[in-house]
Amino acid sequence: MNKIKIAIQKSGRLNEDSLKLLKDCGISIDNGKDQLKASASNFPMEVLYLRNGDIPQYLRDGVVDIAIIGENVLIEKGEDINIAERLGFSKCRVSIAVPKDVAYTNIQDLDGMRIATSYPNTVRNYFKKFNINPDIHLINGSVEIAPNIGLADAICDIVSSGSTLFKNNLKEVEKMLTSEAVLAVSPTISLENQQILDKLQFRIQAALKGRKSKYILMNAPNNKVESIIKLLPGMRSPTVLPLAEEGWSSIHTVVEKDSFWEVVDVLKENGAEGLLVVPIEKMVL
Repeated sequence: MNKIKIAIQKSGRLNEDSLKLLKDCGISIDNGKDQLKASASNFPMEVLYLRNGDIPQYLRDGVVDIAIIGENVLIEKGEDINIAERLGFSKCRVSIAVPKDVAYTNIQDLDGMRIATSYPNTVRNYFKKFNINPDIHLINGSVEIAPNIGLADAICDIVSSGSTLFKNNLKEVEKMLTSEAVLAVSPTISLENQQILDKLQFRIQAALKGRKSKYILMNAPNNKVESIIKLLPGMRSPTVLPLAEEGWSSIHTVVEKDSFWEVVDVLKENGAEGLLVVPIEKMVL
């Protein structure tokens, strides 16, 4: 039986989030400690644990069929590789930072500066748009220390919370791009493995939709039901069931997680009572 080969970052937060997504898709990975390769017990899949920066080349060469990888890495090393699905986790930005005591007014201040980074192509392409020519110093590792030891005037690196910049006496001055985890596909994927990928994407979409949604149950007097239904976003049509108490109904629907509190406030103002909120594991539409 054909197996699709998926690359996942060897360690770190992206590794954990990727394995959680596969678990949410009902895929069990037989993963022993320190294994670099593992198989799924209930899905035609083989997992390879690789260095993040090496994954684009493995995709390009067809060593793996798909990968869960940071979009920022694809922008740097694999712009020719297609993205099949945006996954919505491991979000970050790629930014320029300078020491806190440096007076910064605009991007032109960076012209000619020494910038330490692990993303030379990203930096070069970004500044080309502004006709700026920084002096790029390629560093693999702890980029943040470069200004403190006199190696560079500024850095370009990924930023999540900004705490690492703060600890190293740096301030973020230019956000070059935003990034999230994506499902990338090898240009050489076979027809058979594309069919497996289609099944995997179906599961991923159901799991991600479930994460973004909440199931809401509420009670309302019958004379308020119609107006409440008009306020509800979400599924095609809410479920309305009569309660044991005459003149009352129970309304069930799904709302987007991001707009949940705003929706709840409006529902209460329009007569909804006894709201019960339930997480959704999967949503198959």
